[in-house]
Amino acid sequence: MIELRVHASIRDIPEETWNGLGGVSEAPFLSWAFLDTLEKTGCVHPDKGWYPHHLSLHVEDRLVAAAPAYIKANSEGEFVFDHGWASAAHRAGIRYYPKLLVAVPFTPATAPRLLIAPGEDPAHLALAFAGGLRQLVDKLGVSSAHVLFPPEDQARALAQAGLVERYGLQFQWKNPGYATFDDFLARFSSKRRNQIKRERREMENLGIRIETLTGNDLTPPLVDAMYAFYLTTVDKFAWGRRYLNRAFFEEIVTRVPQGIEFVIAREAGRPIAGAFNLAGSEALYGRYWGATEERPFLHFNVCFYHSIEQCIARKLSRFEPGAGGEHKLTRGFEPTITHSLHHLQDRRLDVAVRDYLEREREALLAEAANPEVAFR
Repeated sequence: MIELRVHASIRDIPEETWNGLGGVSEAPFLSWAFLDTLEKTGCVHPDKGWYPHHLSLHVEDRLVAAAPAYIKANSEGEFVFDHGWASAAHRAGIRYYPKLLVAVPFTPATAPRLLIAPGEDPAHLALAFAGGLRQLVDKLGVSSAHVLFPPEDQARALAQAGLVERYGLQFQWKNPGYATFDDFLARFSSKRRNQIKRERREMENLGIRIETLTGNDLTPPLVDAMYAFYLTTVDKFAWGRRYLNRAFFEEIVTRVPQGIEFVIAREAGRPIAGAFNLAGSEALYGRYWGATEERPFLHFNVCFYHSIEQCIARKLSRFEPGAGGEHKLTRGFEPTITHSLHHLQDRRLDVAVRDYLEREREALLAEAANPEVAFR
C-alpha cells in the first residue's frame, strides 16, 4: 500500500531525503534549498495566494517519491494559463479557487515534478500519484489538480493514469553537439548569419563586456544590481509582477551557489544589464533579465548569444530561456512542446476542458511543425 502524505512546509521533509530523490540533481529549482528559500523569504506565502502543500508517497515508513505542491488561491506565477477555465467555471456557478498545484513557483521550466527515489518503479508511482491527486482534490474540497512542466515521459505516464494532458509551446535552444559558436551559426542562411555576427560585434564596438558569474563571485553589490535589473523588467509591463523580493536574491546565491548564474554586461566597468539563470546538469534555464541603460542588441547578447556560447562550451543539451517570444525563432531557438496534466473535479468543467484541449493540441502541433508559417 502506498500512502500519500501532505506537508505544510518543505521543512517537514528532511533536506537530505528530498535531495536524494531522482530528478533533483537535474535542476537547481527542484532542490530543497531553492524551495525553502521561496518559503523563508515570503515569496511563497498564503498572503500571496500560495499555500505550501508538498506531497510525499510512502511505502510503510519509507519515502519513495515526493512533489513540490501548493494550494493556490489564484493563477499568478504559474505560466500555464487557466484564467479562461476559471472564468468559465464562474459563469457556470462552479468554484474554481482554491486549486491544487504541483509545480515550482514562478518557474516555467521542464524537469521532473514527481521526484522518485532510486530503485523505485516510475510507472507504478505515477499511477499511484495520479490516483492520490484525485483523492486529495476530493478530500480537500478544491476544484482541481494541475501538474505543470513535467518532462514528456512523466507527462505520458500521468496521462495514461487518467489525467488530461495539455500542450504548451516554448522556444528552446537545442545542442546537437556543436563544438563552437561558428558551428551553430552554420545552420543559418548567409544573411541571417551575418546579422547575428553584426549584433555580437556591436558589444565590442560599444566597449561592453559580458561574462557569467557564479559562486563566490556573486557579491552583494552584484546581487543589488541583479535585483535592480529584475525590477526594471517586471515594472515595465502592466502584466509584470514582483514575485521575488530582494531577500530571495540575497539568500539564493549563498544557498544554491553553483546553481545560480548571473550574466553581467559591463560598460566602462559598470554593470548596466544582466540575466538571472539557473544551471542544471543538462540544461541552462534563463529566468529574468533587465537593464538600467539601453544599448543596441544588448538584450539579444545578454539573454541569448552569450548563454548559447556557454552551453556549447559546457556541452549542455539545451537552453530554456523562459516563456514566450517568437523573436527567438530567428536566433536559433526551436518551437518545443511543453506539458501539463490536469484533473478537474466537476464533470461539466472536465468535459468542456477536454474538448478545448484536444483542439488546442492540434493547433500547437501545427505551429511547432511549421514555425516559419505560424510566426512569420
